[in-house]
Amino acid sequence: MNNRSMKSCLPILHAVAIIAFVSNSNASAFAPVRVSSAYNSVLPTHHLERIRGGAQNQPSSIKKQRKSKASIQTKMGSQALVYGTAVAATFGLQTIGFIAAWLLKTETFYDIFGGANYLILALLSAILGATGDGLQWIDDPRKILTTVLFACSRGWLLLFLAWRAHERKGDSRFDEVLGKNGNPPQAGNFFVFWVAQAFWVLLVSMPMLFVNSSSVMKPNFSGYDIAWAMLFGSGVFIEIISDIQKAIWVKKGRQGDFCEAGVWKYSRHPNYFGEIFQWWCLFAFSYSSSANPLGGYADPLWWLGIVSPLFTMQILLTMQPTGICNAEGKNLKRYYDKCPERYAKYRDNTSILIPFVGYNFVPQFLKRTIFFDFEKYEYKPRSSDSAEDVAKKEE
Repeated sequence: MNNRSMKSCLPILHAVAIIAFVSNSNASAFAPVRVSSAYNSVLPTHHLERIRGGAQNQPSSIKKQRKSKASIQTKMGSQALVYGTAVAATFGLQTIGFIAAWLLKTETFYDIFGGANYLILALLSAILGATGDGLQWIDDPRKILTTVLFACSRGWLLLFLAWRAHERKGDSRFDEVLGKNGNPPQAGNFFVFWVAQAFWVLLVSMPMLFVNSSSVMKPNFSGYDIAWAMLFGSGVFIEIISDIQKAIWVKKGRQGDFCEAGVWKYSRHPNYFGEIFQWWCLFAFSYSSSANPLGGYADPLWWLGIVSPLFTMQILLTMQPTGICNAEGKNLKRYYDKCPERYAKYRDNTSILIPFVGYNFVPQFLKRTIFFDFEKYEYKPRSSDSAEDVAKKEE
């Protein structure tokens, strides 16, 4: 990971610090004030009886307020427990992965640790996210749906990355830090990869953690909920089907030089679109899980969930050595060398992310802005480009 990649992660570090602060403040803001037993000892007995009797005869509205405050304390404590456990589990697991990988001098299970980490967070948040009022995860259809779709998405990621690691028998991203290019191994820089993965797992999981830690239990789904749940599911499906279609194309010998199979005919990176789209949908779906009486827009923890799609976009759209930056630019050399005219036509007619027909009719300024087909993704031949190095890099 180069300095530019490390600098681009700094805003995310700040976001995590805010998450910890908000979770802690939410858990403690409603803590009741304890009255010292010494105070009780100095009061005459008849005064204590009068106070206790007055408490029993208080209006029902005051009793409800106190009961509500105690309930909020329990619920916010559950929320802090879920978030705190997620942070500890994620960084603990990635640290263990780093130690094992460094001792074995291998990157083989780097992606596998990332995929497994997601599933562990889903399980822990489902177990720890009970409201404290006798309700369990299994009693809340909103939590069930969120966890199942999240597990399907990340379970597929785990399987796909494990298969890809087996097929490739190595990952060129780690050659330098592991000393495979003749240089001394770099333990510090190798650890940065694992820390970055910990942030990725934690921040992407934020909407799921928000739903599973919520005290809101709504037995019925609104039209808003159904729409966003279906869109979330469609994003997961697009990612899975595009990965499968690309893998089959590779297995068949990369016929046609570049992939136009299935959904790849309508998007140059449909797998990345599915990954980004599903987290925007889950963030929107989680709105209804806010316990704030004013709604999710007034809930800081719900707003913190927006780091999930934003961080995913940051990784896949702007950071080397992964995502679109790794697939476009100089790494298009193999296509322009083998089939320049045919690939140029495919590129002009095919969206970089959103699958749809008619991309060639979209004005250039829209392609460069809202469609994310930035100029930096264009191929600019350089004499230093090595065809052999470029051929090693695939999505």
